[in-house]
Amino acid sequence: MKGVIFNLLEEVVRQEHGDDTWDRLLEDANCEGVYASLGSYADEELARLVTAASSALEIEPDEVIRWFGRKAVPLLAERYPRFFEPHSSTLSFLLTLNEIIHPEVRKIYPGANVPVFDFEQPADGKLLLGYQSSRGLCALAEGLTQGAADHYGETVQLAHLECTGRGDQRCLIEVSFQTVGAALP
Repeated sequence: MKGVIFNLLEEVVRQEHGDDTWDRLLEDANCEGVYASLGSYADEELARLVTAASSALEIEPDEVIRWFGRKAVPLLAERYPRFFEPHSSTLSFLLTLNEIIHPEVRKIYPGANVPVFDFEQPADGKLLLGYQSSRGLCALAEGLTQGAADHYGETVQLAHLECTGRGDQRCLIEVSFQTVGAALP
């Protein structure tokens, strides 16, 4: 996993819970905590940090990952505005993940192993978001979707219809949209 993910996690934890909490998570997870954004680190290291955060914050690991994804979006929008600015809605943004955002991520972070998404748009206005990744971080996809909705002034309801964690072939997330305000600058 690329170091940028660890950098984002550190920043989110420090912003929301303080420097001491991040230091404690590193200690509890037996991690050094020095992550170069272009570096590559074992997926297990992120898993250890999530487990430590789950224990410290007294929430389930998947909730830690969702929380992290949601809180990381403002940082991503600030650092990579070209991914966000062309869009005025969460749906428009999500539909660019495979063709625009992930190829750019691979240019910025060579060797990045990004998930693959597939999309279906039923007539009811919802989005069926298929997620496939060897990492099984579908909770991160949910959190990032919620964070994107926050960014575009929308509310989304998510239903995890299928999950590899439950033995399904892929993860399938139903996204229902409700506009709550104007898009953020």
